[in-house]
Amino acid sequence: MRTELFAFDLPKNSIALRPAVPRDSARLLVVRPDGGFMDSRLVDLPDLLRPSDQMVVNDTKVVLASLQGRRLGRHNSEPRIEAMLHRRIDGARWSAFVKPARKLEVGDVVRFGDEGKVCFLNQLDATVETKGEGGEVTLAFAMHGVWLDQAIAERGVMPLPPYIAARRPADDQDLTDYQTMFAREEGSVAAPTAGLHFTPSLIAHLQARGVGLHYVTLHVGAGTFLPVKVEDTAEHRMHPESALLTAETAAALQSARDNGCRMLAVGTTSLRLLESAADTYGRIRPFQGETSLFITPGYRFQAVDLLLTNFHLPRSTLFMLVCAFAGLDLMKQAYAHAVAADYRFYSYGDACLLTRATAAAY
Repeated sequence: MRTELFAFDLPKNSIALRPAVPRDSARLLVVRPDGGFMDSRLVDLPDLLRPSDQMVVNDTKVVLASLQGRRLGRHNSEPRIEAMLHRRIDGARWSAFVKPARKLEVGDVVRFGDEGKVCFLNQLDATVETKGEGGEVTLAFAMHGVWLDQAIAERGVMPLPPYIAARRPADDQDLTDYQTMFAREEGSVAAPTAGLHFTPSLIAHLQARGVGLHYVTLHVGAGTFLPVKVEDTAEHRMHPESALLTAETAAALQSARDNGCRMLAVGTTSLRLLESAADTYGRIRPFQGETSLFITPGYRFQAVDLLLTNFHLPRSTLFMLVCAFAGLDLMKQAYAHAVAADYRFYSYGDACLLTRATAAAY
């Protein structure tokens, strides 16, 4: 499909720079399959769901993956280097996007941070092991395992999305604002933002309503921020992301489906993992590994009936996914309604509740 089909105009003042307080006071646009819209609030979600619905949330935790450093020892200069870690390879190596990439070659050493803190007397150094396209490199760190995790946490800052970071720096408030209440498995460099709207009170009301709650893990990579630069969506390639759906959770979800329960994915990450785990018969199986599932209109959904998600960037893979889920024309109308009604967009913005289209969503 042509990427331009997923373009739309968005005023800059529609982009939220801070989340709603409290979180569940954010607005919620309910998009009905018949084309109707209802303006609501996240706090009203229990009344919008059935007692048997099963809600699936992503329990990934954002690491402080934005690092500032300098290149060492070549040409008698030490240019500043920015690195955004986006996928852990093993105990000592990360894939990262760096700027300016032209300043780095394979074998270069980058030193992050100005001095050691806590128990670290040495600097945090990393060697450029490989260099790919689009500023992507493999960094082999001099530390390993939990020591590396702590060193990154000491020197890193919260990796806010570019459309927020360009307008204000990350601060201490983001350390809590940009984590969901479900966060427990470290590994993401971006929050699963639909989960940001939940509070203990909202979860308690959902469970009192009879809605089931299930946890999966998909570690969000920085590739989620990358624009789609190709003219045809078939030419775009997603960066792989690590994911886990345990056998116990898969069995519970499939049992619920067998009993006619609807699956509500909280966020596109939960949806992509559930769809990656579903077999050709639509049965939800355990999943452990990497997924690079790219969903565009025409995709046949197997596992998810409802989707709670934020409002996404024009021409992004996430907007393509919601158009595949609910219908391209309907989602363009929904986004136009959201802009006109002053909904807040992107990671810290408001949300919409979508129902899967019954036919191919062209």
